[in-house]
Amino acid sequence: MKEGQSKIHGLALDLVQEGEDLSLWDQKVQKKRAPLPDGVTNKMMYADVVRIAWPSMVELLLTQLASMVDLMMVGQLGAWALTSVGLTTQPKFLFMTIFQAMNVGATAMVARYKGAGQPDKANMVMRQALMMTLLSSIAISFIGYFTSGWMVQFMGAADAESLAGGTIYLQIQMIGFVPMALTTVITAVLRGVGDSRTAMIYNVVANVVNVILNYFLIYGHMGFPAMGIAGASLATILGQLAAMVMAFCAVMRRGSGYLHLRLRDGFRPNRESITAIFKVGFPAMVEQLVMRAGMIIYSKTVASLGTVAFATHQVCMSIQALSFMNGQAFSVSATSLVGQCLGKRRPDMAEQYSRRTRRVGMMVSLCLATCFILFSRQIVSLYNDDPAIVSLGGTILMFIAFIQPFQASQFILAGVLRGAGDTRATAVITFMTVLLVRPGLALLMIHVFHWGLSGAWVALAADQLLRSLLVWLRYSTGKWKTIKV
Repeated sequence: MKEGQSKIHGLALDLVQEGEDLSLWDQKVQKKRAPLPDGVTNKMMYADVVRIAWPSMVELLLTQLASMVDLMMVGQLGAWALTSVGLTTQPKFLFMTIFQAMNVGATAMVARYKGAGQPDKANMVMRQALMMTLLSSIAISFIGYFTSGWMVQFMGAADAESLAGGTIYLQIQMIGFVPMALTTVITAVLRGVGDSRTAMIYNVVANVVNVILNYFLIYGHMGFPAMGIAGASLATILGQLAAMVMAFCAVMRRGSGYLHLRLRDGFRPNRESITAIFKVGFPAMVEQLVMRAGMIIYSKTVASLGTVAFATHQVCMSIQALSFMNGQAFSVSATSLVGQCLGKRRPDMAEQYSRRTRRVGMMVSLCLATCFILFSRQIVSLYNDDPAIVSLGGTILMFIAFIQPFQASQFILAGVLRGAGDTRATAVITFMTVLLVRPGLALLMIHVFHWGLSGAWVALAADQLLRSLLVWLRYSTGKWKTIKV
């Protein structure tokens, strides 16, 4: 067992020999499905998928639940407060695109190096990603803080109360931007080696801190000042600060895992690592920028329906984000396992893992869809008991239930492609669906057919269905198995 592997659970992949050149495997495996290698069982492969996915599932689920509780607490202040927070979502995500892109590159490269048995290169990628993220996040934090008011107004703030609330909320988020960005890098590289449990622990702690401080800071309990929407934002960044401290402690302890952050190793720019990160990450950055542009157009279109409609939309988007956790968790499994398989030059194992990951994710998605159908109004009423919001929100949840299986498949297969370094294809697909189909159909349904909020969600469902089909078609070509990064 190599140094630093003592706390990484063994995979079925560890039992198979290193493969041949990927182009040779392509000729042998492309036309028909290869059987499982000797010594590897179906049960072992499902166990690998679940072992990596369940901590990510718990982490993402609790993170989203904390976000939902955050929104529920803010919702008690009124529909204007829900709208204020909703108007800041897309600008904040837009700023995160550069880090999400680097994280995709870092995860893919770390997974490849782990599969190839090169821990020094994996740790070099981690240090380079942290260095680049620190420098860029400081600059973006300043830019975001001083343009917060303009961005909230641009997003379609309909009244002075929503504009003021959204501005202060976003400004506080920008103050805490650096800790959040650095934490996401460590989470990404840990997932690359299959260690999703560590990230689960520190992110769960962050969520607990966030919810507790929400109670104190929003309403002014236990002698704390009643800060309202500003208190909700402050509680969020304090939770993220706690996560960052724990994340750095996790990778700085000697012998704690495959990855080690040692200051003596230095943070001098390394051309090979930076080039590798950007080769995979740049198309992902284009994808995220396109996605955010499309989402901003879509969000502005929905905001034109008024405060109550947009508040309902924000509630339903929060509930849909909860359903993302299924696809995202199994996408983490797919990305890590596929990256490690290709690093070991075993695309046959990568295909075996990807099929099983998709099956499990689809089963979970059907359970989620059933819950949304049976308890739609009860779920919406947790945010706000306004009869108009509950009634309209219950209808929208039927759309969310319908797209669950397609959404899960899309996330997981996109994770396979990213683990293989095939980020260019996902960028093109995102451009077609999120930037063109979703906002275009939303404008048509709302302003031409006058279908209101339901029309906006018809557009969202069409986007998800088309994107799922295109991702599946790209995966089915098998070209991802032979990509060199």
